[in-house]
Amino acid sequence: MFQTGKTKVALLLEALEKSYGKIKALHHLSLSVEPGQIVGLIGPDGSGKTTAMRIATGLLTPDNGSVRILDIDPFIRPRQAKELIGYMPQRFSLYPDLTVSENLRFFSDLYLVTKHDRIERQERLMKFSRLGPFTNRRASKLSGGMKQKLALMCALIHTPSLLILDEPTTGVDPVSRQEFWNILRELAEQGIGILVSTPYMDEASLCDNILMMYEGRIIGTGKPEDITTLFPDKLLEIRDIDITEIKRKLQMKYPTLSVQRFGDKLHIPYSDEEQFETIKSAVPDRTQVNPIKPGIEDTFVALMSKPNITADYISEESG
Repeated sequence: MFQTGKTKVALLLEALEKSYGKIKALHHLSLSVEPGQIVGLIGPDGSGKTTAMRIATGLLTPDNGSVRILDIDPFIRPRQAKELIGYMPQRFSLYPDLTVSENLRFFSDLYLVTKHDRIERQERLMKFSRLGPFTNRRASKLSGGMKQKLALMCALIHTPSLLILDEPTTGVDPVSRQEFWNILRELAEQGIGILVSTPYMDEASLCDNILMMYEGRIIGTGKPEDITTLFPDKLLEIRDIDITEIKRKLQMKYPTLSVQRFGDKLHIPYSDEEQFETIKSAVPDRTQVNPIKPGIEDTFVALMSKPNITADYISEESG
């Protein structure tokens, strides 16, 4: 349905720099998105994800660096670039008093989609998103997940080659989040390049490639199945009925120890067997202490604490 037939890189950002006054928002950021690929920008609020995406769409001018959308510079040829991009900002402005169908028609007019193409595309999008039964429902009456689906459909109505989605599932329930990502995967399989940002580490595993961002820098990159090889230490997990008290006591006894809570468990990096036994001896005998493999979130937290690690540190094999 959305096959572009393009072989060029869908998006290429090279050495982007951006400052807001004295605040450095982006430090020499580079990334690429191939047609049919989902690339995830993972990081907390304030890490530079939104700034990078606004520059990628041509809405924000970088201080240095370059942007290419299928070899088109959006700052030199903005109209041509606009036709190639579908963009969902964090707060996508649907019109609450308009129905699902009317919102799609409005965005079709914005992109100068002909009536014939609009009718054909709207029918396919309704079926694709499973919003067909809600065609005449006002946007204000849709659930959070349905609103995000409608926002995505509005971004797709002009059949773009590149989708740029800024935290599209924030505040959406888990079931709707999964449905949304299923749609993204189908779009990627049809040839659309997708750049998506998210604060949810569990969504990182759904991407083809991950770029971990922190304070405007890429601190780690790789495929989801490879990214944990960047974890710089070993990792142990502690389980106990009084996990809060154990965390408090460990941090009091070992102030420099990194102790992260994951639900009803604690994750603690360690360097060798001696340190493992030291930590184990500091908790009650009933407590379960076991070595585990680090996850994506463990890796991100570890890399955040090492500001000297940048994209230059990452091996070619991890990308």
